[in-house]
This record gives sequence, structure tokens and C-alpha cells, in this order.
Amino acid sequence: MPFVANVTCNFTGGKMIFIVIVVFLCLDFILERVLEHLNFKHMSPVLPESLKGIYDEKEYGRFQSYKRENGRLDSWSSGFGFAVMMIFLLAGGFGWYNDWVVSVTDSAVWQTLLFVVGLSLASSVLDIPFDYYATFHIEEKYGFNKTTRKIFWLDAVKELLVSLVMGGVLLALVVWFYTWAGASFWLYAWGVVIVFSLFMGMFYSQLIVPLFNKQTPLQEGSLRDKIQAFAGKVGFKLDNIYVIDGSKRSTKANAYFTGLGPKKRVVLYDTLIDDLTEEEIVAVLAHEIGHYKKRHTLQSMGLSIVQTGIILWLFSLCVNNAALSGALGGDKAYFQLGLMAFAILYSPVNLILGIGMNVWSRKNEYEADAFAGTHYEGEYLVSGLKKISVKSLSNLTPHPLYEYIYYSHPSLLKRIGAINVFKNKI
Repeated sequence: MPFVANVTCNFTGGKMIFIVIVVFLCLDFILERVLEHLNFKHMSPVLPESLKGIYDEKEYGRFQSYKRENGRLDSWSSGFGFAVMMIFLLAGGFGWYNDWVVSVTDSAVWQTLLFVVGLSLASSVLDIPFDYYATFHIEEKYGFNKTTRKIFWLDAVKELLVSLVMGGVLLALVVWFYTWAGASFWLYAWGVVIVFSLFMGMFYSQLIVPLFNKQTPLQEGSLRDKIQAFAGKVGFKLDNIYVIDGSKRSTKANAYFTGLGPKKRVVLYDTLIDDLTEEEIVAVLAHEIGHYKKRHTLQSMGLSIVQTGIILWLFSLCVNNAALSGALGGDKAYFQLGLMAFAILYSPVNLILGIGMNVWSRKNEYEADAFAGTHYEGEYLVSGLKKISVKSLSNLTPHPLYEYIYYSHPSLLKRIGAINVFKNKI
């Protein structure tokens, strides 16, 4: 293979690993594009009978146009990212960049930070034009965007700084544990990740959200009374109910729970309050409370912790592998090159695990819907979900394979069908 000759693979097995990396990247890109194509082909130009009463002809036309424009942008963005990655890889860019990093410092911690932070910055900069076009052309064209250019650039800078600071600290600790504890470093790193995850789960709304949005307590009134009455009815203590100014960025509606224990709170987008009736809002929150009552939140956190531990353990088996570093142009085993190679090689496993997690997540969504239907009114949940989906021009008829692989929530029609079946049983 002629392209291999231009890349320095310095260890036995390095060339083979390099070829495998290239193949994995190509297969991942092809799979993504094929699934996107199937998903778009699955959209009917005629309003399906199942969508009548949800979409009208005009809204259905807007949905198709919106999805096609987003799809074309995603294709261009993915294609550009793939091309940049392949050029950088085939030209030996990782090896060259690593040589520069190594020349700057002898510290494994700083070498890894410079390597990862530099690549992360480059990736973020390359993504900005696509994000800008999506926000100020597509989202604005279809009436979703409320973001000013000032907010857009401030958000981009703040998101980058937050991710670099938090990610950098975690990464630095992981590398330090590696230099200190050797092969058992993954256990210490796992412990730090667990503590960090629990901390962020409790304080995300207080520490991170205020950097981007204003949260104010929901005013006294009928909506707050109805929410608290329902929470009390099902034995769910809920004192912290907040409204977030989502309308300064988008017209799309949302609501979510965050926090753990006494720090848990429900956050309502102001757009949700504007678009849904009070009964529909309570029904949507009943669904979210269902996740807590069914222990889905704790289970999800537990699975995430176990998955992180497995990833760290597998990485610990590979981190000192000279062939992995050699595949990306290193002259010996380097933590940062091993990390990059492992991340790419792990992608098929991650895809399979992601599918499994999505299957499990969709099951949980059905259970939370059933909880809302049991303890509140299923028809309010159905009407609320319809409004949210239509308002955001959601794809209500995704291709089954695309939905199976990528969807963490069942499509709206399947959720409505399941809610109606459940209602008929009780």
C-alpha cells in the first residue's frame, strides 16, 4: 500500500495497526453515511397517514426541507472532518506533532496535555464554520434561532474553556497516576472519574449552567402548585423548580432534571411554559419523575461508571504498547500516542456498547411513559410530546436501523402507540 510508505511506523506490528486504524476510520465514516442515506430515503414525500393529526401538509413540508438542509450540512461537516483526519494521519501528522511536543517538555503530563489540548483546539476551530452556518442560516431560516452573534461567540469561547479546564485537569491526573502507579494507574483514575461524576451530577446546575443561562425559581402560582401536588402524590420530594431562559438561543422547548439527593431540581425552559398547557407540562415532568422512581438515573450512573472502568482497564493493557505509538509515528511508547490509537481502535467496541445502551435507554423511556400514564393522564403526555416534536420539526418516521443504532428515545409514533396500548390495559 503506497500511503504506508510515507508514514513512519517504527515497531513490529506498527504498520499493521496503522492499516487497521485507517480501515476503522473509513468503515466508521461509510457506515455513518449509509445510515444517513437510508434515513433520508425513508422519508415519504407524501404525508403518511400515521402523521395526520400531528403534522399538517405545510408543517410536514417544512420538516422535510429542514431535515434535508441539516443532512447536507452534516454530510459536508463529516466529510470535511474525515478528509482532514485522513490527510493528517497519512502524512504522519501525529508523529510530527508528537515530536514537537516531546521537544518542548520532558514531562509526560505536559506532553499529553499539549498533545490533546492542541488537537482539541484545532478540532473546535474547524467545527466553528459549520456550527455558525447551522445557527445563522438553517436554524434562523426555519424560525428556531434566537441567538445573537455575540452570544454565539461567547458560548463558543466559554464551552471551549470549560471543556479544556475540566478535561485538562482530569487528563493530567490520569497521566500523573500512570507515572506514579504504573500498570495499576487505571484504578486511581477510575476513582477520580467516579468522584468527579458524582460532584458534577450534584452541582452542574449551580456551577456550569449559570455560565450560559439564567435560572430563576418558578413563581408561585397554579403551575408550581400542580407540579408540587403531583410530586407529593407519588412520594417525590421536589422543592427546587427553576425556569431557564432558553428563548434567548432557540424557540425549541425542553425540560430536564438535574442533581442528586437534596440538590436535585427540575428545570423548565421558558419556551416549554409558553408552548404547553400546565397539564401537559406536569405530564412531561411526570415522565421525568418516572425515571427517578424507577431508579433509571442511578442505574444509568452505575452503568456509566462500570463502562468507564472497563475502558480504563483496557487502555491500561495497551498504554505501554510500543506498536500503538509506532503506528502513529512515535519512536517509542508515548502515553498520548497510545491514547489516540486506542481511542480509534476502541471505536467498534464503543459502537456496540452504544447500541446496547440505546436499547436499554429506549426501554427506560417506555417505562417512564407508563409511569406518567399510570399516575397522571396519558393523553396530556401524548399531546405534550406532539407539540414538542412538531415545534422542533423532529423526524417522526426514522429508518428502523438508524433508530436502532442512534436513538436513545423511541420515535414519537412508537411512544404514542405504547402509551395508548398501556391506557387500554388499565
